[in-house]
Amino acid sequence: MQTIIINATVHTGTEVLENQSITIENGVISTLCQKQVNAKVIDLKHKHISAGFIDVHINGGEKYYFTQHPTEETIQDIYESSLKLGTTHVLPTLITSPLENILKGIEATRSFLEKNPNSGVLGMHLEGPFLNLAKRGAHLAAYIRKPINSELEEIIKHGKGIIKLMTIAAENFTPEQIEMLLESGIKISLGHSNATYKQAKSAYNQGITLCTHLYNAMTQMGHREPGVVGATFDSPEVYAPLILDGFHCDYAAARIAYKIKKDKLFLISDALFVGEKVKQFQWGEFDAYLENGQYRNSEGNLAGAAVSMADCVRNAVQQVGISLEEAIKMATIRPAKALSIDDTIGQIKEGFPAKFVVFDEKLNIFTPLIV
Repeated sequence: MQTIIINATVHTGTEVLENQSITIENGVISTLCQKQVNAKVIDLKHKHISAGFIDVHINGGEKYYFTQHPTEETIQDIYESSLKLGTTHVLPTLITSPLENILKGIEATRSFLEKNPNSGVLGMHLEGPFLNLAKRGAHLAAYIRKPINSELEEIIKHGKGIIKLMTIAAENFTPEQIEMLLESGIKISLGHSNATYKQAKSAYNQGITLCTHLYNAMTQMGHREPGVVGATFDSPEVYAPLILDGFHCDYAAARIAYKIKKDKLFLISDALFVGEKVKQFQWGEFDAYLENGQYRNSEGNLAGAAVSMADCVRNAVQQVGISLEEAIKMATIRPAKALSIDDTIGQIKEGFPAKFVVFDEKLNIFTPLIV
């Protein structure tokens, strides 16, 4: 028995199709077509549909924080909490912490993926611990350290195939250490970095193709020293994610970034927790308090966001002035391209998983649809 979705405005990832139908068999998109007989029919009544959102930077779910509890239970919490809001694919993010904690996160992710091969959990994002102390943000200074080959080798050994993204301050690495990470197949992102423009460009030229949360925890663009922001703007091949909550960057700065980066700009939530259910949080010396829609620590620094990917899409359209078609791409095909997995997710296309998000033109409600 087939399932067919009818009367939909379809955002395929490359174009928008009006009054379109999608046929699904065994959880996979088979065709974009007209209505067929002997099929279960889902009538969207001209609502919009796209591939489910992809969040490559999310720290916690409605209850648990991955770095504090690097367990399968936390991964499930992150996945289920995100799914409620239309995000079908996630990279749970583990931040700067001891090696033992990092290895626990890797093994929990590996075990979860083995037990749930068809879930939307893609692996994990390791943000740190090899960051620049001057740009640590809310990361604990006690755990930030310089990279040494033995620890890098240990992370690669255990994390290969599991760590899909790793944030580093490249200026603290030797070219040989960066090459070691790149050769492992882990995507490397430049972030929490005090690099000069020249250092950042050197890292990008070596093969790093992303930065981590553009504008935040990096050297800013000056007219004599363009910094990491300037190097990112000046590197057309580099992908740049934004946290569009109105706190991590001004919406005017987001407009400027969009004009420069164009199809290399995408969205992340960087959510500390999902749904604003956790009002205050403590993990050792790491603390966070939710107030006025933002998490801050006792030092006054932002400590992760309180938005969903759906919120970021809405803000992209309503606050930044980006078209709906482009905003949807920034939450679907572009993060997939940034991770080089756009051949398997991020589009409504034959052979892709039938994991969608449905929404109206006013962007009030985003509903997941998995067939």
